[in-house]
Order: sequence, then C-alpha cells, then structure tokens
Amino acid sequence: MRLPSLNALRAFEAAARLGSLTRAAGELHVTPSAVRHQIKALEDELGRPLLRRHGSGVAATETATGALGHLRRAFDALADANRSLRSPDRRPILRVSAVPSFISAWLIPRLDAFHAGNPEVTVQIDTNPQQTDFAREGVDLAVRYGTGGYPGMFECRLFSECYFPVCAPHLLDGAEPLAEPSDLARHTLLHDAVRPRVGWPVWRDWLEAAGALDRVDPESGTHYTMSMFAYQAAVAGQGVALGTTVLSMDMLAAGYLAKPFALELPTAYGYHIVCPPERRQRPHVAAFIDWLLETAGERCAGA
Repeated sequence: MRLPSLNALRAFEAAARLGSLTRAAGELHVTPSAVRHQIKALEDELGRPLLRRHGSGVAATETATGALGHLRRAFDALADANRSLRSPDRRPILRVSAVPSFISAWLIPRLDAFHAGNPEVTVQIDTNPQQTDFAREGVDLAVRYGTGGYPGMFECRLFSECYFPVCAPHLLDGAEPLAEPSDLARHTLLHDAVRPRVGWPVWRDWLEAAGALDRVDPESGTHYTMSMFAYQAAVAGQGVALGTTVLSMDMLAAGYLAKPFALELPTAYGYHIVCPPERRQRPHVAAFIDWLLETAGERCAGA
C-alpha cells in the first residue's frame, strides 16, 4: 500500500495539534496556503475530511482523531532513528522536562545520585512549564504538576501534596509572634500568583479551615509569578508563604523555614511522571523513572 506524502501528514498533524493552519505553517516554516494545500491533497487521496473549522481555528474530525496518536509516535520514531544514524555510538541522552520550581527545589539537589548509578547516561533538563509535545521537542519524560489525566501516556503519581504556612524561624517568636492563625494579620502574606484553577492551594482556603478568614485578609500581601520567589521571600523573613510538601521539604529540613502551625490541607494536585508508553520501555528512561520513584519513596500501579 502506497503511503501518503510525509509532508502532508506532518501538515495535518501540526494543524490538528496546534488548532491553527497559521501556527502549523509557522512551525513547519511554510506558508498557511502550503499547509492548506497539503491537507486538501491528503483529504482527496484518503477520500475523507480530516479537519473541521471551529471559530477561528481547526480541529481533527472524529474519524481522524484516532490516527493522531499513531502519527505522533511515528514521527517520534523517525526522529529517534535520525539521531541514531547521525551518532550511532553516542552515549544515551535522557531528556527530562519539568516545571522550574520542581527542578530547583527537589530534582537538582538529588540528581548526583542518579549520575552516580548511571554514569553512561547524559541528562538534559528542560525547564518548560507547559504541556510537553514529546515528538516535537524530543523529550523522553516529563514531571508535571496537576491532577493527572494524560490520555495515551504512561502516567504515575510521584508525589501527593499538602499545603501549609511556612516562614523564617525567627518570626515564630519575634516582635509579632505567630502563636495562632489570626496572628497572620500582622504579617505579610506571600502568594504564588499563578494559581487560577479550582482546588489549587490558596491562602483563602487555608485561613477558612483554620478559622481565621474573618480576621486575616486572604488577598493581602505580596504576589509573585513563581512559587520559588515566594519561598525566597519567606526565607528572607519578608512574610509568610503558603508552602507545599515537595517544594518546602528541603528548606524545612535545613532550618531555613519553619511551620508556625500544625494544620496541613491536602490538595488534589501533585507531581506526575508522564511519558509515551514506548519510551517507558527504553532502559535509560526506565532507570530514571525507577530512580525517581525510589528517591521519592512512593510507588504506583503500572510503574
């Protein structure tokens, strides 16, 4: 059976993934007209529509949606084959994508242990907070923060999380001691401002659970666009941050931060290992996943 044009398949996959002919053209370095022509030719050859318009964008038709995963895996395999042909004797490279806060607070302090046990593997870290396109970005594995649910992917929860106030130790019994939650009214609240989703840890929820919402303004204080900035401000004694289990554990253990109150609230959010199922079988990827789970002290079904 004769295969369709590879360029036409790439144009279709890019347009369906990006939801736009213009964005697909930008990624493929061609004109939108060329993308439109390639997809039209592919539709004519296959005898069925592949894209439908919605608003100002496009989406795969119901019939074509099932083929997208196969196409992405095929392009992924072609990219791997290309790398292997260019450098057949090169040591394995492990490309890991994760949110910057997780990389700086948890991964980097522990990465030497993986290198010690796997000296033949070169690790490349990508600090990308966005959802990973494994085929396009050449990423082997991602660690993502969320509630889970990555269709078509191998997925395993690495950490579950709780959240709670944290501050510099000297604030506990300073001029304005933190003896009970209402004392937070006399301190600056430090916020991670990028928390728009339902169920995400926020000061309002913790203060309500602590019975102090009527005495402490949950929106007051300083707002940062990255959680690690809020932690740095807390370490510097500039206020009280809302800490989470993973990001604060090392700073608490080292004595840079302290927990003024015992109340911890669970959250549905946590850190997940995510990768295409076929990459899970690669020895260096499997070794890194096993190391992550062992280091985190958690296991999961299917790991």
